[in-house]
Amino acid sequence: MYRLGIDIGSTTIKMALIKVESQKSKDRPSDSKPVVLATDYRRHNAEPMKVGQEMIEGILGAVSDQHSAITIGITGSVGMGCAQRLGVGFHQEVIAAAEVVKQLYPDVHCLVDIGGEDSKMIFFEEGCVPEMRMNGNCAGGTGAFIDQTATLLGVETSELNALAAKAEHVYPIASRCGVFSKTDIQNLISRSVSKEDIAASMLHAVSMQVVSALARGTEVHPKIFLCGGPFAYIPELRKHLLQALEMTEEDCIVPEYTQFIPAIGTALLSTKEQSSKYNLAQVRTLFSNDHCGVAPLSGTLPPLFADEADYQNWLSDKQKKYGHKEINGSINSIVNKSYIVNRQIVNQKLFLGVDSGSTTTKLVLINEKGQLLFTDYSYNNGNSLQAFHSALQRMRDALGQDIEIAGSCSTGYGEQLLKTAFRLDHGIVETMAHFMAAKNLQPNVSFVLDIGGQDMKAIFVENGSIQRIEINEACSSGCGSFIMTFARQLGYEVSDFAHMATLAQHPYDLGTRCTVFMNSKVKQAMREGAQVDDIAAGFSYSVIKNCLYKVLKLQSFDQLGEHIMVQGGTFRNHSVVRALESLTGKEVGFGPIPELMGAYGCALYAKGGQR
Repeated sequence: MYRLGIDIGSTTIKMALIKVESQKSKDRPSDSKPVVLATDYRRHNAEPMKVGQEMIEGILGAVSDQHSAITIGITGSVGMGCAQRLGVGFHQEVIAAAEVVKQLYPDVHCLVDIGGEDSKMIFFEEGCVPEMRMNGNCAGGTGAFIDQTATLLGVETSELNALAAKAEHVYPIASRCGVFSKTDIQNLISRSVSKEDIAASMLHAVSMQVVSALARGTEVHPKIFLCGGPFAYIPELRKHLLQALEMTEEDCIVPEYTQFIPAIGTALLSTKEQSSKYNLAQVRTLFSNDHCGVAPLSGTLPPLFADEADYQNWLSDKQKKYGHKEINGSINSIVNKSYIVNRQIVNQKLFLGVDSGSTTTKLVLINEKGQLLFTDYSYNNGNSLQAFHSALQRMRDALGQDIEIAGSCSTGYGEQLLKTAFRLDHGIVETMAHFMAAKNLQPNVSFVLDIGGQDMKAIFVENGSIQRIEINEACSSGCGSFIMTFARQLGYEVSDFAHMATLAQHPYDLGTRCTVFMNSKVKQAMREGAQVDDIAAGFSYSVIKNCLYKVLKLQSFDQLGEHIMVQGGTFRNHSVVRALESLTGKEVGFGPIPELMGAYGCALYAKGGQR
């Protein structure tokens, strides 16, 4: 009999087809010997059923006897909904992994599994039920944490192992929270610590987090069983874990199919449900479009646009009203690249504005009319001074001549640093810079909402002056990185994710939960069969709901007035703008360079200071 195990996680789907040789004794199941015939591992990009259809034919090609029975078991964080729709047995992934150890590795005392979003330990004691422990809502000590570090270092996750193997030192990094770890890593980058040492320090931090959070004082002794993708692809992680446990390679078991252990486990358990037994033709029918259709969704919101034509008409109207007033040229800012708007700078007074953030530097050059001549947007990589200096050099090289600046101004995280180091004329707070930019586009502006990568600022205006300012506190949900993180997690570029949201017909209501809890909400959406565009549109609604209800706690939308302007890179995503209009019933304006408005406001301030 063949057994098919399917592990559907939050980002990947794993399949394993096994065949179990005849047992020596009915009373000793550990004598059975499963043989793995075929495996497949793919990202499902929020479409597990569709990707499952693509994978199944290749898997079934390993079945030599066309008349044999096949049992099917499903596991994984997204697997339950898929199992219900297919009508096959579901097994919790920890239990599935434990089954592999119980049947095949009776000498194991502790199983350690690191997945994309979770980590777990299972302790086995003779005569006792296995004790299972999993991480809570924190992503520390997981594959996602490792991926985040690779992004900060500007390398692929696959490169981390080679880097860590060459490390000379290990530095302390907080692995409890991604926010704290990012601060520690950026600090190391700013101190010119090598990528090799940072990679090794991160793997050490992950190992310490797994041991401290899951062992919780319980002694771990040989043998230990290691499974999960990170252990399979990053041998240096194994080394650091063994060091944390004071063990050697002889004390651990790393199975050949370590990333497929839950899939193999649910295959072994699949014989418990007689309803999960099929012949080859029935398996193919089970995974056909008729069975893998989309299930009704439990909570949906109104579509943001009726269709592509509706979206284009809306965008054209916005461009006529706000897109070019006082700003000459339509700009598509590109990270780490410059954009030349106008080379004609002879006999013009030029004014420079710079927004030096914690992770990016934005530079804008304007003339006396407030028209854009040059823009630059780049990552700091932990060095604000070098980032600004490089941007200035790119501006000089791009315009091809010496530039005389009549006035300059800075804002943001590095405001005082740049002002002092480069002798800039002015420095202003971010809210003032954003207010000046918005007022230049809309003189009667009543409310300005700025959403960046990790922060949110709301400016209430009355009679042309700032009345009050609200900012988000410790929570980063509802910010740009919130959407970017999930877009990449689902396998999409942010720009593609944003456009998909504008065309969704059944936006999924994700609520206003924090980033960690949103993971479970997204998994629920995928279990119910929500399409990627529905999830993308749900995020757009979630960003605005978080702002209106959690940060601002508005009693009435009348508090926003009738002239609303939005800024920040998040509003490059037009579905977020439209969600704000849909929820408030008010028209919302935005300029062609939302991510550069802080720098643009600084340039305007510098121009005003020269009059």
